[in-house]
Amino acid sequence: MRRLIGVRRVPNFAAARVDRFRAATEWCQAMQLTVTGKQVDVGEALRRHVEASLDSLLGKYFRTAIEAHAVFTREAHLIRTDLSLHIGRGIIVKSGAAATDYYPAFDAAAERLGKQLRRYKRRLRDYHARPRSSAERPETARSFVLAPVDEADDEGEAEARVDGEAAAPVVIAEMSTDLPSLTVGEAVMRLDLADAPALLFRNRAHGELNLVYRRGDGNIGWIDPALDASRTRRSGTPSPRDG
Repeated sequence: MRRLIGVRRVPNFAAARVDRFRAATEWCQAMQLTVTGKQVDVGEALRRHVEASLDSLLGKYFRTAIEAHAVFTREAHLIRTDLSLHIGRGIIVKSGAAATDYYPAFDAAAERLGKQLRRYKRRLRDYHARPRSSAERPETARSFVLAPVDEADDEGEAEARVDGEAAAPVVIAEMSTDLPSLTVGEAVMRLDLADAPALLFRNRAHGELNLVYRRGDGNIGWIDPALDASRTRRSGTPSPRDG
């Protein structure tokens, strides 16, 4: 009489670890990582710590991240770390922190970056999964950096005038910037992720220019010239709670 012995298949945990390591390595190699120091020396050990930490953190959320930058700067007796992550489709995530040493400064900035990614994890994945329409071609605008007004000149002499009007401020830099087409919710998400003071965008609901910005009380402000009573009735523009 032949006995049949059941064999239970044991999971190959070692192989699973190798697969995870290979995937993480491929992700890290695909993403361009830059670690720099301003007036400070960044050693190889710190670079490896940055790479390993971002690998562990970002691999949980976006293996398709395009590039990441870590900048270390001395501020008096402190070391400041500024992190910037480009995860595609115009999404930039920024965070920063300062501490008495390089490693605590970076770890605090990375922790803040992780909190931002966790907060918007689902919305970011939905945003990246949404197919782009041909009407969403990138729109660009000109951006200017203006010189500040010199208080001494302003108090000492009358402001220069051209044709009876005040002269235009001095332009010290000019560049192009993207003008994205977004919902109000997407604009607020980008503003928060980029830790930016303001964001100009084209409202996808009606095609007009809108602005979201950080208020002094900690809330987010929204300016929409299209939201007047008569235009809202004609075009059916959504209320501020929409999007």
